[in-house]
Amino acid sequence: MKNTKQPNELRQNGLFRGAQHNKPLAVAELDFLDLAAIASEPLHQVPASIKAAPALNWMFRCAMIVNPLPGPFKPVMADDKKGLVNWMNKQIKFSAMAMALVAGTSAHAAEIHVAKTGNDSRKGSAAQPFLTIQKAADMAQLGDIITVHEGAYRERVNPPRGGVSDEQRIIYQAAHSESVTIKGSEVVKGWEQGQDEVWKVVLPNAFFGGFNPFDDLIRGDWFRNKGRNHHTGAVYLNGHWLTEAAKLEELFQPADSALWLAKVDEKNTTIWAQFKGIDPNSELVEVNARQSVFYPSAPGINYITVRGFTLEHAATPWAPPTAEQIGLIGTHWSKGWIIEDNVIRYSACVGLTLGKYGDEFDNKSATADAYNRTIERALKNGWSKENIGSHLVRNNHISHCEQAGIVGSLGACFSTIEGNEIHDIHVRGLFSGAELAGIKFHAPIDTLIRNNHIYRCWKRGIWLDWMSQGTRISGNLLHDNADEHIEWSKNWNAIATNGHQDLFMEVNHGPFMVDHNLFLSAYSLNDRSQGGVYAHNIFAGAVRFAANERRKTPYHKAHSTEIAGLHDHPGGDDRFYNNWFVKRVDLSAYDRAKLPIFMDGNLYLNGAKPSKFETKVVVQSTFDPQLKIKEHADGWYLELSCDSSWSKLQRRLVMTEMLGKAKIPGLPFENANGTPYRLDTDYFGNKRNAQNPYPGPFKITSPASQRIKVWPIKGKLK
Repeated sequence: MKNTKQPNELRQNGLFRGAQHNKPLAVAELDFLDLAAIASEPLHQVPASIKAAPALNWMFRCAMIVNPLPGPFKPVMADDKKGLVNWMNKQIKFSAMAMALVAGTSAHAAEIHVAKTGNDSRKGSAAQPFLTIQKAADMAQLGDIITVHEGAYRERVNPPRGGVSDEQRIIYQAAHSESVTIKGSEVVKGWEQGQDEVWKVVLPNAFFGGFNPFDDLIRGDWFRNKGRNHHTGAVYLNGHWLTEAAKLEELFQPADSALWLAKVDEKNTTIWAQFKGIDPNSELVEVNARQSVFYPSAPGINYITVRGFTLEHAATPWAPPTAEQIGLIGTHWSKGWIIEDNVIRYSACVGLTLGKYGDEFDNKSATADAYNRTIERALKNGWSKENIGSHLVRNNHISHCEQAGIVGSLGACFSTIEGNEIHDIHVRGLFSGAELAGIKFHAPIDTLIRNNHIYRCWKRGIWLDWMSQGTRISGNLLHDNADEHIEWSKNWNAIATNGHQDLFMEVNHGPFMVDHNLFLSAYSLNDRSQGGVYAHNIFAGAVRFAANERRKTPYHKAHSTEIAGLHDHPGGDDRFYNNWFVKRVDLSAYDRAKLPIFMDGNLYLNGAKPSKFETKVVVQSTFDPQLKIKEHADGWYLELSCDSSWSKLQRRLVMTEMLGKAKIPGLPFENANGTPYRLDTDYFGNKRNAQNPYPGPFKITSPASQRIKVWPIKGKLK
């Protein structure tokens, strides 16, 4: 129906009066010129109170579906009444249709089925399933559930749309009790045997479509190639990858692991590979053929759930904080994803990305000043709690990624990362760079990282770099992330650059909380930040403190991405309460901190040395708790010994009121929702003695040697 309303009618009916309102607006409150001004604003800058107006709410929510990018619907000058009317006609007409669509979808949400026996020309029902997940993605609307049945699907899922809220999301799930794998690889046959068990296959470049991983170099900001080329291509034998050689002649020499090498010309891709003692034509041999497995090409595809899949084999690019971060699976600058109960493995660079969008500055900004400008541009592109982050990543098994298990520059804010098992990250060490870790985040504002198991991750288990404000790292188990045979130098700078550790806190101002973690590697903590609380942890390895960092990095307003200022890093303003320090720890480095240091109730064992700032302390230089982490059939167990005297020292319960404020941002230590901390539950979620809390992550009731199951656990920290 044609819209016949005139400008004066729009003015009379009214939708909103101006941005000064703090409450949802009534229909009769429209001002014509205000509407024109708002219409010309980028969508993400329209105040929440305006978008919550009953008459506009659906328009804005539906507009986000079709125009998720943080730009205006259509530029309209405030004095261009004809243009405004045309714009409003289109928006009202679209809004009415979209409202009907959304309402209908909510009331009649569909379950779309995909099966290897299906066909994309069918209806997508249980009886007539689609063949590809992408077809289901193209058809899915708000509230729909895509159920994928048993089998291996070789495709890249590119969701064209998402949901608008937690209640109205699009869900992708593997059928209950069925094994579903989505692969970025293709099977390759036709191998011909050469000499020394080196086989060769020649594939036409058309085999790879528009993207050939074997002609795609790994490169980018802060990437170091160690003097050779590296490609995102990979060759897999029965599910496990071979290693790329630097030169063809290496394939004809003895090697610790099977090698491959590829050459690409104008027409063909030739791959040589070592297959020792087997015929590759009789085995499952696959090669990377896709850059990602589940990743939206457009940003702003919000509220998607991905559940229960095995996701593997992706030719992912290097993912620095200054570029678009493409993972085997990734959220691409969006909000509200749930990624749970998946196996994510074999990615050339990153397994899971919660990162930023791409722009013309990608991989051209490898300095601190340039990253500050990246942050400024991100704020203009919608970086706020309203638009970005708030993801839930839980109970995934992530492994065999050569850069990181999980990465997120700016896009991991306000998120929860819990219950994940992350291991075998960057274990081949063919290249290097500044983004290598089990979890690597920039700006994890109000992000909770808890109850994860992280091991065999080189160079770091968890690396939080810039803007860790309101962040909590709680109840994690980390081990075997550092070399036991490292040369422990009195000059810490000698090992700082290449040292491997469980936790690296780099140039953050706080406030952040690190509590109830088991840091069991030879190098536990690299502290190059300030404004942190470390409480009820076990530090079984070395702790390094570095002061006088000159880089100026942002701090923010409370629970917000809005920048409050920039500051350098003099060092200090840390609090250590009720921790275990064992063997290699020497906290005397904190004696030279420029900002205040607070230490109380800690336990120093087997040669560990306290700082001069300790008040109440137990030092047992000759007592060895004999900490050992071992894997058994039902999980991981910590073996240890203790002394009954440890509980005799009177300690304080760690709470917000005793912690004060982080000095530089001037903000209190509190939960992401603004409630105060009260660490009255332990690693397992059990209540502790609030009158005299036991040191470390849990209470040990007997001095005898014990074996305690520490993974998996079902405890919940408050």
